[in-house]
Amino acid sequence: MTKKIKLRSLLIGGFFTLLFVVLIAKVYWIQVVEASWLLEKAEKRWETDKVITPVRGTILDRNNKVLAVEAASYTIALNPKMIDGYHIAEDIVQGLAEILKESNETKPALVNKIRDRATKMKPDGTDFAANVEIRNEGWKIEKEKADQVRTLITNLQAKLKLSAKANVGISILEDKKRYYPGETLASHILGYTNKEGDAALGLELKLDQTLKGVPGILSYEKDGKGVELPDSKVNFKPAEDGNNVRLTIDKNIQFYLESALAKVNDKWHPKSLTAIAVDPQTMEILGMANTPTFNPNTYWTIKDQSNFKNNAVASRYEPGSTFKLVTLAATVEEGLFNPTETYQSGMIRVQDRELHDHNRVGWGKITFLDGLKRSSNVAFVKLGIEKLTPPKLLDYITKFGFDQKTNIDMPNEVSGLIDMKYPSEFATATYGQGKVVVTAIQQTAAYAAMANGGKLMWPHIVKDIVDPKSGKTIQSFAPQVIRQVVSEKTANQVSGYLEQVVSDQEIGTGKLAYMDGYRVAGKTGTANIVLPGEKTYSTDSWVISFIGYAPVENPRILVTLIADQPDLGGNYHLGGQVLAPAFKDIVGESLQYMGVASNKQTRMVAKEANKLTVPNFADVTAENAKAKAKESGLSLEVFGKGAKVVDQFPKAGTEILSTQRIYVAMQTVDEMPLPNLVGRSLRDAVEACSFFKVDCQTSGEGYVSDQAIAGDGEVRSVTLQLKPLSDKAVSSVSPAPSSVSPTPTPNAKQETQRSTAKKTP
Repeated sequence: MTKKIKLRSLLIGGFFTLLFVVLIAKVYWIQVVEASWLLEKAEKRWETDKVITPVRGTILDRNNKVLAVEAASYTIALNPKMIDGYHIAEDIVQGLAEILKESNETKPALVNKIRDRATKMKPDGTDFAANVEIRNEGWKIEKEKADQVRTLITNLQAKLKLSAKANVGISILEDKKRYYPGETLASHILGYTNKEGDAALGLELKLDQTLKGVPGILSYEKDGKGVELPDSKVNFKPAEDGNNVRLTIDKNIQFYLESALAKVNDKWHPKSLTAIAVDPQTMEILGMANTPTFNPNTYWTIKDQSNFKNNAVASRYEPGSTFKLVTLAATVEEGLFNPTETYQSGMIRVQDRELHDHNRVGWGKITFLDGLKRSSNVAFVKLGIEKLTPPKLLDYITKFGFDQKTNIDMPNEVSGLIDMKYPSEFATATYGQGKVVVTAIQQTAAYAAMANGGKLMWPHIVKDIVDPKSGKTIQSFAPQVIRQVVSEKTANQVSGYLEQVVSDQEIGTGKLAYMDGYRVAGKTGTANIVLPGEKTYSTDSWVISFIGYAPVENPRILVTLIADQPDLGGNYHLGGQVLAPAFKDIVGESLQYMGVASNKQTRMVAKEANKLTVPNFADVTAENAKAKAKESGLSLEVFGKGAKVVDQFPKAGTEILSTQRIYVAMQTVDEMPLPNLVGRSLRDAVEACSFFKVDCQTSGEGYVSDQAIAGDGEVRSVTLQLKPLSDKAVSSVSPAPSSVSPTPTPNAKQETQRSTAKKTP
């Protein structure tokens, strides 16, 4: 018995001795052998590193109107375990499907998708998942939809008789996303950033390094529960926000472009449309648009990837008769173009090929100027091959830059393709078909050279890089002359000839682009296309184009319009009707917006007005202000109630015409309503809006016939409807002076509403 007890004691003692030895060895191993590795691992657990995301820079138009900006967004997440516990899965599925569905998505498909997430299990299948995001429909949604989800949560809480703070299995997580307030406005220019925040297209991608900024970091020590330790070391490096980018485009002119293209698209149903508006004297891009288009806020809904393509810079096409500009300018420069010289139209033979005018039989023996007006192919073959010769023609094509990229500061630009070898290929190149393939931006730059005294300019769309905090300009991009392609004298002559293409209402192919009051120079183009898989030109499909600028005496805007395969019913004669109305709409609205007086207005002002300097009306009474204005021969309008003048427009010392109104305010303009502008000229109305700090949008031409005011305080806006008045009525209204202060563009929300309203004109 005693031996058994001793043996048991020895075994127990041996066991505990062995256990003690193992523990000592383990402690030694942990504290000595693996000490450094475990300490490093522990420190990582103690330390918390947070990446501070910088604010992506804002993209602005030339007048600082927002085109792309960082905005709050919200992500919807579900807790399937909690949803199952409350037995409300179907209520949540149906409610969220109604809120989150896109316009082009069927609700049943979304219902199934949300139901899968609301009932999702853990990977091992043992229980429901605890946190499932709804992507893409519920990921980074706008505030309006988030508010609807909050209402759904409130309704479910009431149904379950829960408190307002109770969780019903739906979470709304706040985040940031890129927001494009104009929706489709300038989408092909801007591109988009995806939901992960990565730049994916357009200027967002091209200027990503400028816009994205540098992330910061916050590092500190914490305890096991994640609470920051009192004496922990903190490492903080602030984020550097991205720089803002100011573009050359004008939000209003961009809106005019897109509205005009929408009308063309509805009437003629082309495969695609492209429009470019520039200041021909600087080659700053004022607007650029394409159809089909897309909304960068919902880029994932686009199924056809070709919708993302910016055809203005990334597509080539046979230009047709708009390319005759090169042949015309070259022969004028070389002294070979005699507008009164005659030739036999209809057909010309070049080696073994017969080349025809578009009506094949021609118009008999006509002058070369009439050949230009009628867009005769034969005339340009004779000019380019017989007079200029192929080597000289190729030299001028190269001078105009059609063999290389323009190097516009936009992504995905392609160059033209110039590949003539045989005389017949040079012959067809004189009128823009065959082995000459160009881009819309190349054509735009070539025509701008004629509008700008023969100087070929670098086209660009980025105006400034701006510091987001100080608002100071970091870098500016000035206009650049590439080369002088023809003399100023030649450019002026060519402009005169192109003006006759539009002004000749009998035979001019561009006659539908004629504008009463503005001198327009332009050229039409109707090019047959080679269909995919075929080797000959189609007989019933064309690329229609028009390029023009105005006013000819001092060009302020140049517009290029291209329609790919519009539905002409096989009748190419309808080609002139496709784009001319759009050109007139765009140029007419733009010139009025820019304050360019028509010829009629200029003549009226020249007879009736002289220049005067605006006096200083500050701190004088209304009566004294009226007396001072009368003494200076000026028309004065007084607004508000107060003892003395607190504001005036224009400012003291400004040189104006005697026909221009002066406005003075006796109280802060924010406190006063906008006066009735009906009957006033566009100039007067715009200046009144500017003085009253009201966003102004115009529609139509002529004088104000109606006005619609929306909003209040600092977000007031007005839409002015303009209509031409009779001669008698016009004579009773003060004529618009020759210049105008910039019209305020609509704020983001209002512009979005107008853009949406005009999607289907």
